[in-house]
Amino acid sequence: MESGTWRFLLSFIPLILYLLFSIYSNFNSSSKPASSGCSLLAYDHYWIVSKRIVTPHEIISGAVEINGGSIVSLVDEKDWQGKVKNEPVIDYGEAVVMPGLIDAHAHLDDPGRAEWEGFPSGTKAAAAGGITTLIDMPLNSFPSTVSEETLQLKIEAAKGRIFVDVGFWGGLVPENAFNATVLENLLNAGALGLKSFMCPSGINDFPMTDASHIKEGLSVLAKYKRPLLVHAEKELETELKDGVDDPRSYSTYLNTRPASMEETAIRELLTVTKDTRIGSSAEGAHLHIVHLADSRSSLELIKEAKRNGDRVTVETCPHYLAFSAEEIPDGDTRFKCAPPIRDALNKEKLWEALMDGDIDMLSSDHSPSAPELKLFAEGDFLRAWGGISSLQFVLPVTWSYGLKHGITLEKLVSLWSEKPAKLASLDLKGAIEIGKHADIVVWEPEKEFDLDENHTVHVKHPWS
Repeated sequence: MESGTWRFLLSFIPLILYLLFSIYSNFNSSSKPASSGCSLLAYDHYWIVSKRIVTPHEIISGAVEINGGSIVSLVDEKDWQGKVKNEPVIDYGEAVVMPGLIDAHAHLDDPGRAEWEGFPSGTKAAAAGGITTLIDMPLNSFPSTVSEETLQLKIEAAKGRIFVDVGFWGGLVPENAFNATVLENLLNAGALGLKSFMCPSGINDFPMTDASHIKEGLSVLAKYKRPLLVHAEKELETELKDGVDDPRSYSTYLNTRPASMEETAIRELLTVTKDTRIGSSAEGAHLHIVHLADSRSSLELIKEAKRNGDRVTVETCPHYLAFSAEEIPDGDTRFKCAPPIRDALNKEKLWEALMDGDIDMLSSDHSPSAPELKLFAEGDFLRAWGGISSLQFVLPVTWSYGLKHGITLEKLVSLWSEKPAKLASLDLKGAIEIGKHADIVVWEPEKEFDLDENHTVHVKHPWS
């Protein structure tokens, strides 16, 4: 770990992503295919062949026919050759062909803080990592996306500057929570749902919400059948002892954000989820808890809410599944995020919950910043910006660390494609299936690469 080199079991085949390069306007349930004019491939109608094509029902040896940016047929190996006429055929042999990843939680910080990341660099990193759809969070850019007008700024900033499909979450904050017209205008303008914080976000124009704001947001979202995503941590009184707690020690930072912060927030949050049940006032609303780090009491509360019929889902992130508090070096602020990376036993329980289906999906929570905000020289965990830059490597991290936990290709597709598509109501994405967008990644799970200083990284600040 201290060497700065990581070895992953995965290799991407160059120029294999079929991307649509469009913004949120293509993210609807219409049966009309999106334009494919910017495909990386030189033709519009062609076949992809492989021994391992991951479909919603099975892994097949066969071929996928693509025309005009959509999947038009899917056939077994024994049948496909007779169907091909004059269309080009791309044979990927034993490589895995599966739906492109959908990252439903990324901060691209554009416009306003493009020096932290930006649409060109962030979406190029996504494409390099097998992500064909990104949904951008409403904060860290400036201004935050909390109205129809600020959403339009996002859309204008993205035009002509993106390498994968991009959609946007809107923000639920105290200033708009009780104004249904503002929230409805934001949703009508294309926001795929809303996001709020139950603790200070670190961004001045994105203040935290409480249960009353969340209840109002769910009421509006119910009409649109769109989700409310919540950062579930609630501030508690913590004391640092003078001269004892070293800000360069990760344990010092960890002690300032105990698991009880997540548990307290989730307990309060779940008081309003009964409104999402069938027959309730806000039926149709959907509560989604982002980046769960606590696999103990917080997770048990979520499991109980699901058993009670509450419409609630939860995600976690690869950094919580790959790292543990015990192995984080002093002063290495690359590992600072919120909620924090917890202990090794907690990590194993997260994997167990993920494989059992108690955690619904994965996201990157790619949260970059300008390097100086991470305070690398000082190594001060208490003052450094909290956010892990991970966008390009979520697939190899999930696969490499997941192998010993029994992860399969089908499970990978469920966590990174199918469930995120469902969360954001992207009905034409998330599966290799007739009628879906041809958002496809091809990769070789058995190959290895070293993530070191010689590996090309496309995010604006290539430290991770």
